Amino acid sequence: MQFRVSPKTLSEYSAEEWQARVDLAAAHRLAFIQGFSEGIFNHLTFVVPGKSDRYYQIPFGTHWSEVTASCFMEVGIDDGEVKRGEGEVERSCYCIHAPIHKAQAKAVFHTHMPHASALTRLEDPRIKEIGQTEVGLSGAIAYDDEYTGPALDPAEGARLAKVIGDKTVLFMANHGISTVGATVAEAYDMLYYVERAAQVQIYAMWTGQKLKQLPAPVVEKTKRDYKDEHLYKGPTPAQRHFDALKRMLDRKEPDYAT
Repeated sequence: MQFRVSPKTLSEYSAEEWQARVDLAAAHRLAFIQGFSEGIFNHLTFVVPGKSDRYYQIPFGTHWSEVTASCFMEVGIDDGEVKRGEGEVERSCYCIHAPIHKAQAKAVFHTHMPHASALTRLEDPRIKEIGQTEVGLSGAIAYDDEYTGPALDPAEGARLAKVIGDKTVLFMANHGISTVGATVAEAYDMLYYVERAAQVQIYAMWTGQKLKQLPAPVVEKTKRDYKDEHLYKGPTPAQRHFDALKRMLDRKEPDYAT
């Protein structure tokens, strides 16, 4: 069944705004399907195109399986007030995400994904350089070793923004992870591969055998290969991955784009 968006709804937004809403709705649906979500909590947000003072957030209480492009509120980065749309602003989302948006990121995705979150409960939560996926991620990850309790003050988000710095992944001690990106596709792609790397590492740890660390020269070569911008022409691998996932949604849950 194909769903159509009313012309009235589309007329309310620019083409760029509507595409951002569609992509962010897709990210929520996909995160639920792939087991990244936790009830009605955790948060995936994106700065409203052309408006650096506000970002998209779902109304508190919305389950990720029911998110649609038209359901997002626009929330003020400086004051946490709803500027457009209706619903309640989940406090920890604002306190974590708004400062990170203000510091650097268009997209901020925070989850309690089971495998990555399990690593954050360990004394040493680091992703080990034991495979090529792990090596590709290792230089992108910042680690926060201090859990301070629920984030109910923007000062905590400001602290986390400093910890993540110029990285694209943040491991949050005893908590979960966050990814950032210039696009929804970038943040989601990183979310996906962090969870996969954590899952494989945990499986390897379960064997009780010693983890096989890759030799330093191989690690460095692999990192260089991952940074080769001339390997593919056209859309980035992250965008291709996300587009493929959206095609799956188009077949199974096309109402996400309404």
